[in-house]
Amino acid sequence: MRGLVRKSTGSWYLVLGEDGTEYNCRIKGKFRTKGIKTTNPIAVGDWVKFEVEPGQESAVIHELEPRRNYIIRKSVNLSKQTQIIGANLDQAVLVVTLASPPTSLGFIDRFLVTAEAYDVPAILVFNKLDLFSDEGLEILQEYKKIYQDLGYVCFEVSARVGTNIELLKSLLKDKVTLVSGHSGVGKSTLINSLVPGVVLRTGDISDWSDKGKHTTTFAEMIDLPFGGQLIDTPGIRELGVVDIEKNELSHFFPEMRMRMNKCRFNNCIHINEPGCVVLEAVEEGVIESSRYDSYLSIYSNDDNRS
Repeated sequence: MRGLVRKSTGSWYLVLGEDGTEYNCRIKGKFRTKGIKTTNPIAVGDWVKFEVEPGQESAVIHELEPRRNYIIRKSVNLSKQTQIIGANLDQAVLVVTLASPPTSLGFIDRFLVTAEAYDVPAILVFNKLDLFSDEGLEILQEYKKIYQDLGYVCFEVSARVGTNIELLKSLLKDKVTLVSGHSGVGKSTLINSLVPGVVLRTGDISDWSDKGKHTTTFAEMIDLPFGGQLIDTPGIRELGVVDIEKNELSHFFPEMRMRMNKCRFNNCIHINEPGCVVLEAVEEGVIESSRYDSYLSIYSNDDNRS
């Protein structure tokens, strides 16, 4: 039978079969040996084929259908394994906060590069608008301008008081949307405002890290009452970019991609080559320095992924 993976808890998967029934499924024993190098060979949003075990209440997944796209990240443990956090997406929303906890420009850029690389349209949602001071609102507009000028959809909301929630609904309607962000940015509160009655747990900000406590411990697909689905994911503390060749990295920065063919050298990596139009654009302020810093950080493959 064919089905859609709606929840992943690590070893078990909740799959909605084409017959309208939900099945608790596990992976066939040899499934993990088929060259899949992620910690989770099956992800929420995947279409799979499975068989109900005779006399059992559970089923076994024996085939993964080809994915249209996905979002992937590096695990933060020492093994540096990768994890797919959602598959077959129409779009991905990154929930951003400027404080409590702060989302760095570097983190935003890593997420956007990943979305570009795996062909997932990305939206930035700046949450906790009700907490912003006048100075904070000015910084918010500066952040938004950086990304709106690149063509990304950006807008601010307050999940707590409901500001611009109707606008968000219009963007999510009838689409499969992955929702991601640091722990503590208000993803659960936001989803609770979109889906009354879903009652996701919300948590306080951790005093020692200011990065929030994890309130979602597994990925899950949630039906939207106005049409479409959300894939809620555990909060991400760090985001490592996966499987992007260094000589291709600039392709996933729109402001570099549109200029790279004008560089003097075809193999220009936009770091110290003469005749590099990307470097000229950075020096002239046409390309934001924060974006170029993110490019250098990802290129050098450093471990600063906060």
